[in-house]
Amino acid sequence: MTQNTPASRCHFRLPSDVRQRVLSAEQLKAHGVSPARAAAQCLAGGPWQQPLPGVYVLHPGPPTGEERLRSALLYVGRRRGAPAQAGAARATGYGEAMVTGLAALALYGFSAAPPVGSLDRIDVLVPRTRRLRSARYVHVMRTSELPRPEQLGGLPVAPVARALADAAAGLGDASAVRRLLTEAVRVGHCEPAAVVRELSRAKLLGRPHVVNAVDSLLAEGRALAESRLYEMVRTYDLPEPLWNVDLRLPGGPHLGGVDAYWPGEAVAVALENRTPRHGTLDDGRRQDDGENGRGHDAEWSADTAEREHLERLGITVVHLTPRRLRDAQEHQAAVVRTALMAAADREPAAYVVILPR
Repeated sequence: MTQNTPASRCHFRLPSDVRQRVLSAEQLKAHGVSPARAAAQCLAGGPWQQPLPGVYVLHPGPPTGEERLRSALLYVGRRRGAPAQAGAARATGYGEAMVTGLAALALYGFSAAPPVGSLDRIDVLVPRTRRLRSARYVHVMRTSELPRPEQLGGLPVAPVARALADAAAGLGDASAVRRLLTEAVRVGHCEPAAVVRELSRAKLLGRPHVVNAVDSLLAEGRALAESRLYEMVRTYDLPEPLWNVDLRLPGGPHLGGVDAYWPGEAVAVALENRTPRHGTLDDGRRQDDGENGRGHDAEWSADTAEREHLERLGITVVHLTPRRLRDAQEHQAAVVRTALMAAADREPAAYVVILPR
């Protein structure tokens, strides 16, 4: 058979758990197909193709978007001369690799992300210790902090916040970055603080187009949290409060702003916005996204001091996070209702001036 002669078809039984006709050279070898035989199947007019080194698509037509993703993961997951992997890594051949960037966002269903099949580049996240070059449409991204992946359709995918940061790193279009970040919050994929933390980790907060996108992200997150607060009050028949007011002592200093205030009961609700502003997170410092612990940035410290001052004046401040309003709205309504009912048993609060903010 000459080099231009189409190869004869190679028949072997695929295991039942292989849903896509995409296999690595190692997987083919395990099924009795030698590297030489696999290469012969990819000659001109042959039934297979080799989109990436060591990876084969077992049909002649254009690979689908999912097949391109599986090919990319198999390419970066291969380890020549390494001991056999165990568990899921051995079953898939992907190792610790995961899809990130725009391809991951497309898998999460982002309308602002192009379909996988139209992407010229697929970003794949691997441990920093891997010595592997990018190839063709696969862009290898190394990291010393590998996140725990989500599983979407049998594919390991980076968490949304990480995928957003990796996508933003490769985009120079401010409007495209802004659309992705605001969609992440509006649809409920993740909280703003998690996104800003990942952008800070990637040292992207100094880029002007990212800074502008973060402004939109924070505004979207704030508006969404306020909308959930309005919904909670009305859904669970809480008394209507005064919305978005500043509190001051008569003739005295500003005490702070609150998102809802019941003057008769001296109860305030304050949305905890621990999302760091541009540049307030050191790249190596981790900060909680609004559920466990306290941030130590100056903005959080100032907010804490204001609210502690209100409480010393006899005003009960109920702290609500955007995540709690999203995931446990009924419970948060019960917390507010309890605070309102307990007002009758407390000493009267100091008189304060209420101003719109």
